[in-house]
Amino acid sequence: MRSVHLIIAVLLGLVLAGCHAHSGVQQADLSFEPEIPRPAYESGQGPVVQIDEAHFNFHTVEGRYAPFAKLLRRDGYVVQGLAELATADSLGKGDIYVIANAIAESDQKGWKLPAEPAFTQQEIGAIRVWVEEGGSLLLVADHMPFPGSVEDLAAAFDVLFGNGFLYDSEDNSKLEFTRDSGLADHPITEGRDEGERVDSVRTFTGQAFRVERDYEPLLTLPPGSTLKLPITAWKFKPTTPSIPAGGMLQGAVLRVGAGRIAVFGEAAMFSAQEWITKDERHLMGMNRPDAEQNPQFLLNVVHWLSGLLD
Repeated sequence: MRSVHLIIAVLLGLVLAGCHAHSGVQQADLSFEPEIPRPAYESGQGPVVQIDEAHFNFHTVEGRYAPFAKLLRRDGYVVQGLAELATADSLGKGDIYVIANAIAESDQKGWKLPAEPAFTQQEIGAIRVWVEEGGSLLLVADHMPFPGSVEDLAAAFDVLFGNGFLYDSEDNSKLEFTRDSGLADHPITEGRDEGERVDSVRTFTGQAFRVERDYEPLLTLPPGSTLKLPITAWKFKPTTPSIPAGGMLQGAVLRVGAGRIAVFGEAAMFSAQEWITKDERHLMGMNRPDAEQNPQFLLNVVHWLSGLLD
């Protein structure tokens, strides 16, 4: 079953590479290997991180999130794919459950409204109980249609996703969050020591969301930001609806019962990818020179989910 999902994910990427690029192939940059001065755990001795692969995910442990998995393994975590549906038994095999760009099977053929739910109500209930009892969830949903695919799951934790495309006041889709512009002072941005401090985080399009419960912001959008809401992904018209997104979030953490949740509205920030076109190779994600602190930010987020930061 796992191999079937991996094949589907690869084919989906080839067909829908327009997720971030309108031509060429979007794939993981497996050459990316940033330094980790102080790994959190001895190799293979850390918590178990399970990356969801049961919901036709655009990012998987051996696909576009291979750099994510590689970085965490070098930090001592045990990282594996989870091709089973979310149940008490499957979730109980790990400590951190990562969901990145899940989608319904019916939405693989085209990204347009309405988005069908990727998770059943039974799965959502199981995830909710698992978190309440002490599990840690990293929920990542990029631009439309991914927020719509998991909006029911997000809403179970009082997170309201915006199923659109995020742009700043100058209509740029790549945003930089700094200490002076939206990046929060938080144990995650401070790290365990000065060497792990993060002062800049780069994101690549994505969506914006709100939280209707106690939460701790990490990435807050600047004034003038806009969430565009097309009917079909990447097809914008003068009549395409939009809503103001200034003050909304692209990253936050919250506590639910004994568990922890980190929510992000953009996926490439935690990977290292490349677009291969006929004539060029373009970088996107942690491997970009202007996103050099993204790897440490990812490690700090996972350290918080592990309880190393509080």
